[in-house]
Order: sequence, then structure tokens, then C-alpha cells
Amino acid sequence: MNPELKDLYQRVTDQIVKAIETGAADWKMPWHQTGSENFTPINAQTKKPYRGVNILSLWAAADANGYPTGLWATYKQWQELGAQVKKGEKATLVVFWKFSDRDRDEDAGEGEEREEHTSRGVLARGYSVFNAAQVDGYQAPAVPTIPQAQRIESAESFFGALGADIRHGGGRAFYSPASDHIQMPNFEVFKDAVAYYAVLAHESTHWTGAPQRLNRNLTGRFGTNSYAAEELVAELGAAFICAALGLCNEPRQDHAAYLNSWLQVLKSDKKAIFTAASKAQAAADWMHARQTGEEEREAA
Repeated sequence: MNPELKDLYQRVTDQIVKAIETGAADWKMPWHQTGSENFTPINAQTKKPYRGVNILSLWAAADANGYPTGLWATYKQWQELGAQVKKGEKATLVVFWKFSDRDRDEDAGEGEEREEHTSRGVLARGYSVFNAAQVDGYQAPAVPTIPQAQRIESAESFFGALGADIRHGGGRAFYSPASDHIQMPNFEVFKDAVAYYAVLAHESTHWTGAPQRLNRNLTGRFGTNSYAAEELVAELGAAFICAALGLCNEPRQDHAAYLNSWLQVLKSDKKAIFTAASKAQAAADWMHARQTGEEEREAA
């Protein structure tokens, strides 16, 4: 076996830990997207968006290398698209899961490198992907620009459809499990509408964890670090929602207090970021499902 494929969980975790440590001085985490790259990464061939921890891996790689696009594909997929990966380009690892009882892949794609782990009928495979900026012979399709006013309108509609009890006033934002309500400072306190909805996305992710919704309890998984882990889930959930809505998700200094706890958990548990990202994806899926009345989608 290729030694580079020895442990895909550790490789992904190391990549994300490095991105967190790199941005720590400015409180910029790999999930803080502030430009056109804030949109969810997409497979250039299948047109399917990546999910869960793969979004973080690709955001981190794009940020570290200055890639201006969110289009990715395996070496073989780029060839099938008539493009060629440039000589010497380094791949980024993503992980897909195949559920044997359902015969489907999350983030389906084919690549030359893979490692398999069987656990409870789930097969984890690692794939090497390259960004569109790393290939020759590919013309990215034009992406229509959505005016910010329209994106703000979409965000207002999105959160309105959740049916959450959102109250305004006071100097801080929080979710109260006791009264099952989201407390937000008044709209004018925020520097702009995007900042308001980014914070609301964070608190709404907390709100999804209530027993009557997703019943998310991280105590058994993370023990004394469960509070910090829940904050990480909320951070990731907000990032996924903001990306889907085309909104910037800027660094928040008030979450700097969790950095050491997050790093401690991730460094001691190679699957912790996978769990947190999966829970965040489940929360985002639940909120998206509320928009159409569809049944809740299962997270990757």
C-alpha cells in the first residue's frame, strides 16, 4: 500500500488542523469564506456539491493555494472532460462513503488512489482530486452573478421558513434550550445584513439540535469537550448554510476562546472533525428540507 494512503482519516484531520493553526492569529478558520470561493465546492464532472468534511478539506486547500474556483475532479474525471492536470500539481484528499445496504456513494467519483475501511456496513474511500486551476484545457462555465440584495432576500426567506422562535434585543446572540428560542441583537447592531444572517445561521444550527428536532447530544462522543464540540458543529453548520445562500462567513473574534479546545479534540481524535462535520451537514440538510417540506435528508 502507498504509505501516503496509510490513514486517510489522519491525513484529512492533519490538513484541517494545519489550516486552523495557520489562521488562528486572525481567527480565520478554513470554514470562514469571504469571497467568491464561499460557495460550496462542486465536482466539475458530476456537478454534485461536496458534503461534510470534504467541504472543509477543499476550502482549506483552495485557501492555502489561492485557487479562485470551487470546481474539483479526479485526474481521470479531468481527462474525461478533455483537460489535463498540470505536471507537478499536488492533489487534495477527499473521502467518500459507500453504504453497502443502499449501494450508493456520497460525493460519487472515481480516482486512482483509495483506501477502504469497513465499519458497520460503511466503506470509506479516499480519492485524490485537483482544482480547475490545476489543469489545462478546461473552460469553466459562466456562473451568473446573483445581486447581493437578492441573496439577502433569499436568506430572509430561508430563515423565515424554519419556524424558529427568533427574538430580538440585548447585546448577544444565543440559543436558549429552556425556552427553545433564538435570541438575536437588533438588526441595526450588525455591520450589515450578511453579518446578521451569518450569526443567525450559527444560532439556528444550535436550534436544530433540540430533542424535538435532531436530538443532538455530543456528551457521549466528546465528554467534557462536548460544549466546544457543539460550538464547532454550529460554526460548520453556519458555514454550510452561508455557502449555500451565497453569503460571506467572516471570522468572529468571540469564538477564539474555543480554538485550543477544538485543536485539542482534533489532535487527539482523528475522526472528531468527521463527526462534527457530519452533524453540521445533518443540521444544514434539516434546515434545507424545511424550505420545501421534504423529508429530512440523512447526513453523509
